[in-house]
Amino acid sequence: MRAATLFFAMCVAATANGCGDDQDPEGAEDLWQRIHDDGYRSWARAPGYETRRQSNAPHGNEVDIYVNGVLEEALGASGVSSWPDGSLIVKDGFDGSDLELVAAMEKRGAEWYWVEWDGDGSSTYSGKPDLCIDCHTSGADYVRAFGFPE
Repeated sequence: MRAATLFFAMCVAATANGCGDDQDPEGAEDLWQRIHDDGYRSWARAPGYETRRQSNAPHGNEVDIYVNGVLEEALGASGVSSWPDGSLIVKDGFDGSDLELVAAMEKRGAEWYWVEWDGDGSSTYSGKPDLCIDCHTSGADYVRAFGFPE
């Protein structure tokens, strides 16, 4: 338990200090454009996130989470043990009413591609940052906000 608490504190500190691991800024910019062109805030809400809710994760004090059609369809299926290729999750992280960051994860084949942008759209993390992977390993196929459908 102590190791998990220490690791969580390190995740929060790394995000708060603004240090990042921006491995693929061009890919991050492309994904930023794509999710905005697609109007991601009009997508389905993630299960349990039908409205903005408080969060203790390093992505803001309150969050809105959206899922694309690929993931939405998988949420309605049975027997899902991994999210399908093309699944895309976007999280808006807020500090009060201020948009602090936007984070996304997209399933590309068998792996996830992560991006975190500041509120203005500049990427701070992109690609496969160890911090993202390490924090998300406990999730259902790396998704921590919700699990597989039952």
